[in-house]
Amino acid sequence: MSLPSLPGYSFDKKLGQNRFHKSQAFDYRNKVPVFVGERKPGIGGKPLPGQDLTPRTSVFPKGEGPASPAWVAFDRQVLRFNAYFQEAVHELREEQYRVRKCLVYFYLEDDSIQVIEPQVSNSGIPQGTLIRRHRIPLPPPDDNRFYTVEHFNVGKELTLYSRTFKLTDCDQFTRRFLKKLGVRVPLTDSTPGDPYSDHRQKEQDSMQPLRPYEKHDILKQFLEHDRQVLCFNCVWDDTDNMFGDVRELVLHYFLADDTIEILERIPPNSGRDTVPMFLKRAKLPKGPTPLQQPGEIADRTVLNVFGPTGHGGRYILDSLKTGAVHTECYTDKDLAIGAVLDVMGRKVLLCDCDDFTKFYYQTRYGIENFQPLQYRDERVTTTVPEVPPYNGFGSEEDSLSNCAHLIPKPPKLDFVKFMEKDRHGMDSNVLRFVARFDTTRPIDMDRRFIVSYFLSDDTLSVYEPPQRNSGIIGGKFLERGRVKKPDQDTTQTALSAYYTAQDLFIGAFVEFNHYKFILINADSYALRYMEKHCQEFPFADWQLVVQQLKATAGGKKEEMEREFLKHDTQKTGTVPFDLFQRLAMQLTEGSLSEHEVITLGRHYGERQDGPSDLLELIENVQDKLRQENFQSFSELHAAFIHCDVDRTGFIDKSEIRQVCWNYNVPVTEEMLEELLQRCPTNDAGQVSIATFADWLNWRKPPAALGEDDSTMSEQMLQFEFKVKPGYTRRVLYSRLFQDVFS
Repeated sequence: MSLPSLPGYSFDKKLGQNRFHKSQAFDYRNKVPVFVGERKPGIGGKPLPGQDLTPRTSVFPKGEGPASPAWVAFDRQVLRFNAYFQEAVHELREEQYRVRKCLVYFYLEDDSIQVIEPQVSNSGIPQGTLIRRHRIPLPPPDDNRFYTVEHFNVGKELTLYSRTFKLTDCDQFTRRFLKKLGVRVPLTDSTPGDPYSDHRQKEQDSMQPLRPYEKHDILKQFLEHDRQVLCFNCVWDDTDNMFGDVRELVLHYFLADDTIEILERIPPNSGRDTVPMFLKRAKLPKGPTPLQQPGEIADRTVLNVFGPTGHGGRYILDSLKTGAVHTECYTDKDLAIGAVLDVMGRKVLLCDCDDFTKFYYQTRYGIENFQPLQYRDERVTTTVPEVPPYNGFGSEEDSLSNCAHLIPKPPKLDFVKFMEKDRHGMDSNVLRFVARFDTTRPIDMDRRFIVSYFLSDDTLSVYEPPQRNSGIIGGKFLERGRVKKPDQDTTQTALSAYYTAQDLFIGAFVEFNHYKFILINADSYALRYMEKHCQEFPFADWQLVVQQLKATAGGKKEEMEREFLKHDTQKTGTVPFDLFQRLAMQLTEGSLSEHEVITLGRHYGERQDGPSDLLELIENVQDKLRQENFQSFSELHAAFIHCDVDRTGFIDKSEIRQVCWNYNVPVTEEMLEELLQRCPTNDAGQVSIATFADWLNWRKPPAALGEDDSTMSEQMLQFEFKVKPGYTRRVLYSRLFQDVFS
């Protein structure tokens, strides 16, 4: 019995309570004060009268280890249930209700639900996603709460938006997950059948025959031989007809479906339309076939066993193919080199095949003989279009473009060659030669010319250095451009031949615009370039020259040794270069050219420092200053004069180094020291100011240096195109004889 509600007879509800805080009932949402206390407990955390604090989301048992949020712990984990719902069908005789099967997905990460109805063919009902994924509230009066994992199990019914779904089955993952939560999962429940679906299935079964059709399987052949094609080269001789000729064809046999296609090779300028497809891909019959009626050719045939033809008759499958129309077609067994195929009344001869076709017949049928048949006329000559002769306007290549194009296009230049052979640093890629007139006129015999050949575009120019008191004005003799070789037919249609770098060498006779020249010398760069690229210039290859000397002077060993020893009185094994050149030309009786003799002299010569090295050093220094765009030559010369206190024209080397360092002359210390060692000095060892300043000035070419020092100027001008004393003084003929007569 309960105690009376009297003072002293009731217990204090706050007895033992330690928490007396009051929950906050108001808060801000988007900066707006709102009431949020409908789910907040009362004083001390106790629920208020009539308050339901049931959790709104699924509650899962806690395991060991750190706790993770649901969207992390249950990421990509979904419970799947098989379900169905029943809907009424009104005013339809065949069905009064309809059973629709669907799938219910419950996403554990956020308690969202999705319902999908699988597609059924020819149902006429919009199917697919019935309910998109979101959290679904419970039916009224509990619509303030949402479905959780506790509401899902096999055999339960879910009311989703006034539609009741019955859960009949689940997948293996769902069954294991529910068992881990301690839920007993029943066995699979049966799904009732749909009356209308059963009715339709009976009608479809009644239209099917009682026994299956004959199986006609071609999938195996397709999978084994897909993309495998036999290729044959064949011809069709149509010369019996008017305007007929021999037609080249290509036959393709597709092993995947035993079809054949034939392509035609149409040669250029044959006068035929460009229609390469000779026969469309299909099975090729072996003989002429009549035109069949529609439906006469089919994979299966039937027999009428009862009743009239058409409606009301009874048919059975013709398993013996008694009424089938058989058409014999070509297969891979009928194709071979030398075989003749009947292609719609045209006789096609197979002449050759490719490597895959040979391998296929060799491995499949053991055929080894694949001797091709000759089907092409090798004596066919191509007609070269005639080009009119050069008309004299522009270059020959430019005029030729008028014949090749309706709208003339400029000729294409060899840009790659231009970039490779253009000037790069110290490499000018310009071959310079000294030439004189091939004449006996006294006034022209002493004239000298500089022939410059530019390797970048195969052009050359001729320059005549001015000579004092000669009566001839020097300067540019021939403008830079390509020069044709003499004695060419001007009426010919082919392009004219022009002078190339291989036509220029020491001792060569050339003719530029009816002026005949003899090349008598070359500069050091030209000789070095030819020797470096001796595969292009055979007369600069010392090994080929030695082999040629062996062939021509092999029996003159004693005579050559006697002549050279006669002039080598001190028995040093060397002779001067001039003497070597004269004796070599005399003993070889002109079999060696002058350039080939110079090649031997350069290879077997004793190298000595001379004006050649000095000129090359000055060119390198000036090129360096030119690249750095150094132009303070007047200030530099004034600084040198300021250091010359005694006005002697000479200063110490240390003062020159200091001035060059002050003006930031972009020259390395090694080049500056070597230039100071070569510069003329006085008795005290001081360097000439004028000479040193002129050597640095790149505005003055090396050939114009040394106006104050006439001796040095004359020596450098002589070296510019005088090879003999410049590159070597003496030649080791003894070593040459060892290589020739060994």
